[in-house]
Parts: sequence; structure tokens; C-alpha cells
Amino acid sequence: MKPVARIAFALLALGLFARPAWSFQAPAVEAAKPELKPLLGKLELQDGDSIVFLGDSITHQVLYTQYVEDYFYTRFPKMRLKFHNAGVGGDRAWDALARFDRDVAAYKPKYVTVLLGMNDGSVKAYDDALFKTYQQDMTELLKRITDIGATPILITPTMFDSRADRARPKNTRAPEDTALYNATLAYYGTWLREVAQENGWGFVDMWGPLNAITTEQRKTNPSFTMIKDAVHPLEDGQLIMAAAIINDIAPSRRVSAISITRGPKGQFRAGKPAGGVLSDLVADPEKVEFTWTADSLPWVVPANAALGVKLSKMGHRLGAESLQIAGLEPGRYTLTIDDVEVGSYTAEALSRRVELQGNEKTPQYQQALEVAMLNAKRNKGPFEGEIDGPERMKRNWWRKFQTYARTKRQSDATPADEALKKKVEELAKQIENLDEQVSKYNAQSKAIEDEIFQKNQPKPRKYVLKKVAGPANAKGSRKNA
Repeated sequence: MKPVARIAFALLALGLFARPAWSFQAPAVEAAKPELKPLLGKLELQDGDSIVFLGDSITHQVLYTQYVEDYFYTRFPKMRLKFHNAGVGGDRAWDALARFDRDVAAYKPKYVTVLLGMNDGSVKAYDDALFKTYQQDMTELLKRITDIGATPILITPTMFDSRADRARPKNTRAPEDTALYNATLAYYGTWLREVAQENGWGFVDMWGPLNAITTEQRKTNPSFTMIKDAVHPLEDGQLIMAAAIINDIAPSRRVSAISITRGPKGQFRAGKPAGGVLSDLVADPEKVEFTWTADSLPWVVPANAALGVKLSKMGHRLGAESLQIAGLEPGRYTLTIDDVEVGSYTAEALSRRVELQGNEKTPQYQQALEVAMLNAKRNKGPFEGEIDGPERMKRNWWRKFQTYARTKRQSDATPADEALKKKVEELAKQIENLDEQVSKYNAQSKAIEDEIFQKNQPKPRKYVLKKVAGPANAKGSRKNA
């Protein structure tokens, strides 16, 4: 071979002999672009729709679920929604799969909120094997939810309070586990966010608000906590959780807005109202009367969550009930609703706007509180001195099923273990009448719901604003929580 030919051959072998720019090349196949789905923004609900709250002991506490129910009972009184708490203490994703057909699918949900992960991570520093098990079981669980035609609402695991954990008198946890578990839960929640976005499902961040509020409060109160045992939020923390759900996925935040203005010729006219119907307006510069029929009631929860109400600003942010009257003569005015004096305000404050949703004296607040207390009776628990309502009693029966299902799984994996077989038989007898008990508590729960839907219907309310004698030297309240 001649030297020139040898050089050309060597270049070809090394791939250095470039092809001419004009040489034929097969056209590249453009990769198909993935379908980008929008993340679910707000729930789309109709009369008769069912919502299931699936979770572990934090859901079994029947608190954040109760507060969310209170919101829907008062905000949508004409829509009969069905709620089912499907939380069981100690649950991991596998446990939810074990009871899925009877405790989730049986209620034919349109939406299923999923709050799991606190137990799946075993309250320890990140463990890849544990996460992969959680990931696998959650993926199967979400498939089961979509297979029944429901939409999953993925919720981040809640906060693990390491400071509260260190303060526990009998804490035997490894310091590394205490220090790092909150970060582990953040990792779990970040994965859930990605899953929700890729599939166009709902997503609620509870980890963020709980941590943010705790951090802010500890700037002035280092011992502040909403989670005394480090894992289970108390009433205030559970209210923060409920507010996160309402904020992230619930429709319709404002209750009502009433606006009345004095025109250039001295006459008073009502602006376009929001959230109700205003009628029978009679007004002069020192007195205003009208009838207001609202479409809904303010979101009110039992008093034991009062701090959570304050910290979340839930009233103003998620249920403003405002009154604005401009053009009154300077001075102070008393406001009565259905002959009940609810407050005293300056003309200046009224012209800016006053908010009534947190005013415990209004008939609307008292009506909404009746609804909340009925719903507390329906749920009730888990604190000392409280009598469990049908919803919590039902969850306690499913806790028995959890013990049975776990033991059976273990027995199936070790078929030669006769002791385990016998234990499975004993546990099976304990839950023989599970379906009967569940049906009984469902009936009791529905009976209370029927009462709720009698109490939650808005009524026409007579408003009278009248000027009072004396100097107007005190400032009127502009905003209530």
C-alpha cells in the first residue's frame, strides 16, 4: 500500500477523516415531547361528591379533617358533600393498600387526600431502603386511587419537631435521628410534589407552614411548639394544616362583602354585593338599616384551636365577611344584627371597611359555631376527657384491622410458624363484625350530618347601624381574625 493510501486508511480507522458537508445523513428523529399537565388548582365539587381523607395517626386524630369539614359545611351550605376520614394510627403506605377497597373505594370518592410518610421513614435519619419501599407502595396506592376514577391530593408529611423531641423526658432516640428526621420528611414531600406535578394531581404543602410559623414564633418564644410529642400536632397545629388545605385547593375564600355609599345628592346606595343579597335599604347620614341574606356562613372552629386561628390568619385570608359604609356623619355608630349589638365603630373605620368574621357576637358566628360543635360531636377525640364520636370510633375499629393485616402478612411470609397462624385466627375473630360496626358508626355520623345541614342554612339578617351620642374618640375595629 502506498504511503498516501496508508495515511487515509489510518484516518478512517480513527474516525478523523471527516465526511464532506454535503454527504447524505438520515434525518434525526425528534423525540416526542412529554405532555405537561397543569397541577390541580382548586377542587371542582358538585352536590353529592365524596372526599376521603387517607392517612395515619395524624389523620386518625380527626382534627384537621374536622376543621376542613367545618369550612365546607359553612361555605357551601347548599351543597351536600360527603366526607370520610380514613386515617389509622401507625399506618404506612402498605397499610392503606391493605384496607383500600373497604375503607376508601367503598365511599366512591371524587378526591382522596393522602397524608402518609411520618411512619414510613421510621423516625430516623434518611434511609434509602425505607424511602424506596415508601415510593413503591405510594406509587401502587396512587394507581389504585386513579383506577377507581378519583383524583389524588398529595399532602407533604407534617413537621417533625426536633426541639420538642429533645425535650421529651423519656426520649431514647439517637441524636442523629432527632436532628435529621425533619429533613427526611422534607425529602419525602419534595418527591410527592414532583409526582403531583407530573400527573396533574392536587398538592398541599403542610410541612412548610408548620415549620415557618414555628420558626417565626421561636424568635420571641424559644420553647414554642404546636407538636409537643414531636410527631402529632395539637389543635393549633391541626388548624394550620386545615388552613393549608383550604388555601391550596379549596374554592371560594371570601364569605361576603357589603358596600353602601352616600351619593353626591345625599342618597345612600348599595354597591354590587358579594356573597349574598341586600334588600330593604333605608338610610340617612346617621342611621342605616337593611336586610342581608348571605350565601354562606363564616368559617368557625371550636375554641381549643383559637391560637391556630390567630397564627394562620384564617378569618381574614380564608373567610372575610366585610362591611363598608361611606358617607356617614362623623361620630361613633353601634351595629346590631337581629337586635344583638355586635360592635361600635367610627364613621371613618366604617368608610374604610370593618370585618366581622371573627366577631363572636354576630348571629352568623354563633350559627357557624353550632355547626362546628355538632361536627366536633360527630368526630370527637383524641384528648383526655373527650367522648369519642362515631368517626373516631370507626377509626379505632380499623386500627384492629391493621393489626390483623400486618400479622397475616407476616404469617404468609413464614407459613411454618404455627404460633403466628394461631394469632391470625384470633385476630380474625376480633374483626368478624367489622363491617357491621362500620355501618353502625356511618349511620350515627350521617344522623349528625343531617342536623348539621339543618343548622348551616343562612338566614336573612336585619342590620341596623345607628349613631350614638358622645365624642368619637375611640378607633373602630377594622379587622378581626
